[in-house]
Amino acid sequence: MTHRDKVTIEDVARAVGVSRQTVSRVINKGPNVKEAVRERVEEAIARLGYVPNLSARRMGGGRSFLILAVNDRQRTLENWKAGRGNDWVDQMLYGGMTECEKEGYHLVFELIDTDPQLAPVQLSNSIASLRPDGIILTPPHSDNEELAHMLTQRGIPCARIGRRAGTDYVDVFMDEIGAAEEAVRHLLREGHTKLAFLAGSPEYGTSQKRVEGFRKALEEAGLGADAGLVAKANFHFDTAASLLNDMLRGPDRPTGIIADNDEMAFAALHVADKLGLDVPDELAIVSFEDTPGVRFSVPPLTAIRQPTAEMIASACASLIEISRGKDAVGSYELPFRLIERDTTGAQRTRS
Repeated sequence: MTHRDKVTIEDVARAVGVSRQTVSRVINKGPNVKEAVRERVEEAIARLGYVPNLSARRMGGGRSFLILAVNDRQRTLENWKAGRGNDWVDQMLYGGMTECEKEGYHLVFELIDTDPQLAPVQLSNSIASLRPDGIILTPPHSDNEELAHMLTQRGIPCARIGRRAGTDYVDVFMDEIGAAEEAVRHLLREGHTKLAFLAGSPEYGTSQKRVEGFRKALEEAGLGADAGLVAKANFHFDTAASLLNDMLRGPDRPTGIIADNDEMAFAALHVADKLGLDVPDELAIVSFEDTPGVRFSVPPLTAIRQPTAEMIASACASLIEISRGKDAVGSYELPFRLIERDTTGAQRTRS
């Protein structure tokens, strides 16, 4: 076949001795193909170097083989423009792209405004252009009932990250309240009784749940309201740094900080260094997310590991199953982990 410009589906079918339709069912992960035949077809595809034509697949099966994932436009662009990057997006793409690739799908990433007037219009435009087989709404879009309802009316399967109802949608989440409680309990075990929580944007339901867990754990420990301070830092390094500059100067300052994302935890490290506070001897810090950068901070951050890549992969897998006619609507909880590093531990060591 070296004289041909490219290998066709017919070439694969002839090499295996099956019909074109059988090869198509293997490519599209369809039913009614014996495992032995499927393996022979997949081997021939790899050996011949056949690459399925996406346009032909879309025309033949009524599917687009695209999963659309949408993210917060303003916050994502702000981080990129400031040169801070966006580890959430990195993990999101990693989980979604690898899962889609495994199933013969493609992940498309779009930025949508959180403005309630703009979001439905922008999402409608993306749907019209791409005709995706499923859509993943990440926070805060996953909290927008209008968007989810619009997708239901159009018959487009929807996965919501950070939601847990699972009645009409694919809801993938971790226990945000439980994670915040675990962070508080960890600091209490280390001897800290005055804590502060650097909260993200109130638009994000996941952030509100973490604040709820923070307060709940303090209450269950029998500590008064003055034991826990909540400061709205909106996920931003500069906002968190400004708040911490004031918070950590007073004689009654907190000795333990929980940050709603790694960026704000880095701000806590930066301010502590500026004020001459030793971490963890004088200030303990726990972060959420546990993106790769926390391992290289000085000192490395104790963090709640948020399973971002796994949640997006799970959402993609369920939406792909639905596109194949299977029932995958439901609620899917993935576990968090508390990873102990060098920004906690000193209080217990000294006692």
